[in-house]
Amino acid sequence: MNKVESETLTQAREAAKEGRLAESEQVYRSILTKENRGTNEKVIAEQEAALNELARLYKDHGKVNELAALIRESREVMGGFAKSKTAKIIRSTIDLLAELPGTLEVQVAVTRECIEWAVAENRNFLRQGLETRLIGLLYEKKAYNDAIGLINTLLKELRKLDDKMMLVEVQLLEAKVYHALRNIPKSRASLTSARTSANAVYCPPLVQAALDKMSGMLQAEDKDYKTAYSYFYEAFEGYASQEDPEALRVLKYLLLSKIMLNRSDDLQSLLTSKSVLKYAGRDIDAMKAIAEAHKNRSLKEFESVLETYGNELSSDPFIRSHFSALYDTLLEQNLVKVIEPFSCVEIAHIAELIGLDTRQIEGKLSQMILDKVFYGVLDQGSGWLFVYDEPKSDKTYDLALETIGHMSNVVDLLYEKAAALN
Repeated sequence: MNKVESETLTQAREAAKEGRLAESEQVYRSILTKENRGTNEKVIAEQEAALNELARLYKDHGKVNELAALIRESREVMGGFAKSKTAKIIRSTIDLLAELPGTLEVQVAVTRECIEWAVAENRNFLRQGLETRLIGLLYEKKAYNDAIGLINTLLKELRKLDDKMMLVEVQLLEAKVYHALRNIPKSRASLTSARTSANAVYCPPLVQAALDKMSGMLQAEDKDYKTAYSYFYEAFEGYASQEDPEALRVLKYLLLSKIMLNRSDDLQSLLTSKSVLKYAGRDIDAMKAIAEAHKNRSLKEFESVLETYGNELSSDPFIRSHFSALYDTLLEQNLVKVIEPFSCVEIAHIAELIGLDTRQIEGKLSQMILDKVFYGVLDQGSGWLFVYDEPKSDKTYDLALETIGHMSNVVDLLYEKAAALN
């Protein structure tokens, strides 16, 4: 029987190679039928191969519904499999589903069903792994409140079990969710907990890279781009060493840190390094164009780059969230560049040179004066800006105050002496 089944498996593979999808699918499914199930190791090995290969076949041909149905059906096939093998197959098939675009909702539904099955079968380790995956999916779906509720329940359980590795993953996801909710203090606390847990156990390179990436993002939120750059560099090396596609995203964060530090000239040396050259493409070209616009202090150039590379620059929430600060910085630098030659200039003229609304320019100039970026006065009635040189500190006033203070002390002492004599 095993020999026939082996020939059947070979037949399915050959049909798949020749593009006979229906025939290949039919043969694979014949291996997975109830009549063929058993506890024989060879039969189980063949059924495992059939499951994996049929799942790969569906994935390669973009058959989302069939792949989702196979994941559901596979739970019945795996009744006689070892628990570790069952967990591996379920995770690998869900991973294949994740590789297909636009399947987030299907992934959430299938993962929830698998969790319910794991609970019914009392497979706690598999359930915990699937719940961790579900948290990641809810994060992608932006269902942050659902994710937080699941995180709180799972963390209590994992702390009791002292499962450090899974604890690191869940705490890292918690940091990401709170960061997305803009609760930076809680995000930082979760990341600290994740790093503490990671110190007590071997941390795989990809998990360590994810920790470094999250650390860099939180440092960037504090405007500490120098420290953020260090973390992003470590994360990039970690992802690049594993040839993970996340390396490109982190490389963009690296370049963003350099731009925010006003060190655009460093980009050329960074981008010519051997480890970075293979990531050349529109994403990197977009960051180089932004760096050039920032270097030239050109707001028009900046807006042109945003329009040309809109998808590459606005698809990432982290980069998009820092564009507001970058835009303000560019606007500020552009205004400083425009008003440098003047001691008195019309606000309308500045707005014309910058290419923005007069009211918007007026508001930004007021903010810059209050922040002491330059010294000046806005005459809103006549629409003029008066620019002054930076005032030099005169120590006469401070010395006079100091002298008066000493005289006051002398008078107080004389009064005390006179009171003592009386």
